[in-house]
Parts: sequence; structure tokens; C-alpha cells
Amino acid sequence: MIHDYLHLNKILDLNKWKRLQDSLATVTKLAILTVDYKGNPVTGHSSCQSFCSNVRKDPELLPLCQKCDARGGLEAVRLNAPYVYLCHFNIVDIAIPITIEDQYIGAVMAGQVKLADPVSGRDLEQIVTVKNSSLHLRKQKHLQQSYDDIPTMTYEEIIKIASMFSLLCNYIIEEAIHKNVLTEMFEKAAGKEEALNISTLLPGFTIKNIETIKKEMTTAIADAYLKNTAADVRVCANPVLQPAFDYIFSNKSKSVALTHMAELCHLSPSYFSRLFAKETGENFTGYLARLKMKWAKQLLEITDLPVAQVSEELGFNEPGYFIKTFRKFEHTTPALYRKQLKQR
Repeated sequence: MIHDYLHLNKILDLNKWKRLQDSLATVTKLAILTVDYKGNPVTGHSSCQSFCSNVRKDPELLPLCQKCDARGGLEAVRLNAPYVYLCHFNIVDIAIPITIEDQYIGAVMAGQVKLADPVSGRDLEQIVTVKNSSLHLRKQKHLQQSYDDIPTMTYEEIIKIASMFSLLCNYIIEEAIHKNVLTEMFEKAAGKEEALNISTLLPGFTIKNIETIKKEMTTAIADAYLKNTAADVRVCANPVLQPAFDYIFSNKSKSVALTHMAELCHLSPSYFSRLFAKETGENFTGYLARLKMKWAKQLLEITDLPVAQVSEELGFNEPGYFIKTFRKFEHTTPALYRKQLKQR
């Protein structure tokens, strides 16, 4: 049965995947695109750099970009690991393979950055060579300003982000596969209630515990989001406050007290409050609530968790208070927010 799910659009809700992809692009500062096994995009680009956007609009250059995407994905499959390489314009890209039962079905492509220290990445392969180099150079010169604006990143930073992407993307794919298979089995079982023993479809399971497993898998996806915060951090202008921000971003599911944050920074609560307000432009309570609502929206987008569980995942003691806070910032309830997303 799993062979029915060897296409990305059957494994994933691509609208939800795109929203997650957008969030990842924001926190990592990388452009991200998901492609099928032929290198054809199945999502739009997230945070595409102006230079790359213009290059992909050029009919003479677009085939080179698509060839980079296809070859990068295939090389990642051969290595069975993220593959970091240089495109035809010497811009760093990463291919994270998506495989099921050793079959390559697509890849997550990330990158569009230049090396801060080119020497550190001297062994990176330029995966596609250009035959008409004069034409290529002329087109690059025409876009030189946007090429110069491409952000830089160290080789070590790129490798760490590639590893995080690989763990997160493949984890979500695996969970989505299991959820789809279980859902199909559940629907078949529910449609044949008369004398159907679900153990013939899935030995050792009942309709009741299949529903429990589905809920657990949804929670696992939420946990993966909440725990994968390697790039989701704030670098403080005042380094004295950094321990507090590190704690907040690394413990999204916990209730955070101002007094605890002050202790982490070895400051009195009142002095911590003044420094915090100067750093963020708002008081501690308001900043934390706004941040929690940002994370709440992302959980509502990428999971089917009940509102009460989203509240619990973000450290709220009472769902009612969570809903009240959400309404204050978003002018709607969490349930209506999710409903409006599905109608788009």
C-alpha cells in the first residue's frame, strides 16, 4: 500500500508544506524550493533572492538552474545525505533528498548564499558547467547589483543548517506517510463495519487505537517543530540578555517567568525589565505573548492539533487564556484562523 504514496503531492498537503517552507526560509535566511525527482518544482520558491529570481525568468538561464536542481538532488541520493554544491553562478545550494523505500521521489533545495570565506568551501563542486561563458558573464554583469546583494554565510553554518533540514524534512515525510497509510486503513475499516476485522488490514490494531496513533503522530510533528530551533534564535544587541532569549527560543513549550529570565542573566527583575524593554521596544509580557502567538499560528498551519493542545504545547495553563491572547493579537480565534487558511 505504501507504493501508492510515492508522489510528493500524495504524501504531503503541499499548501501546509509551503507554509512550513516559508517559515524555515525566514529563520534560516535561505531560499527554499521543493522539487520532484525530475527537478520540477512542486512548491513556489520561499525567500528567493532577487538575482536568482531574475535568472530563472531568463529563458536561456532557467534550464541551467533546473539542471542544477535535478543533478543536485540525484547526487544527494547517491550520497544518501545532504549535498552542498555550487550552481552555475558559483552560488551555494543544498539538496536534501526525499526517499521512500530507497526510491527517490524529490528533494528540498535550499541555499542562494555566497560563502563568507570562499577558501573554506574550495572543495565544493560546481555541478553544472557553462558552455557559452561569455554570454553567462554578460548576463551576470547585467545583474551585478543583485548578485552583490546575495547574503553570505560561513561554510560551517551551511553544513549545520543542511543537517538540520535533513533531519526535520525526512522526519516529517516519514510521519506523513504513516499518517496517510493509517488514514486510508481507517477509512476502509469504517466503510466496512459489517463483519470486518481491522486486524486483516493492520494486524494488532483496532479503529480506536489507530485514531490514538494518528493523534500521537500529529503531536510528534508539532514536537519536531518546537524542538528544531537551531536557526530560530535572536541575537541580542545587549549580550547580557542573550541567556534569556536562548532559553525562550529553546523552550517554546514552557511557561516562562520574568524572574527566572532575570536570574539566568544575573540581574534583578526590575533592571532586567528595563534592559529587555530597551532591547525589544516592548515589555517582557507583551513580547513573549506576541512571540507565542507567532508560534501558535505556525502550529495551526502545519498540524491538525486541537486548539487546546496547541495551547498546551506552547505552555499555556488554560486554553481559554490562550484563545483570549490569540484574539487580542490576531483579531480572530485560533479555530477561525485555521478555517480561513483551509479556505484559501
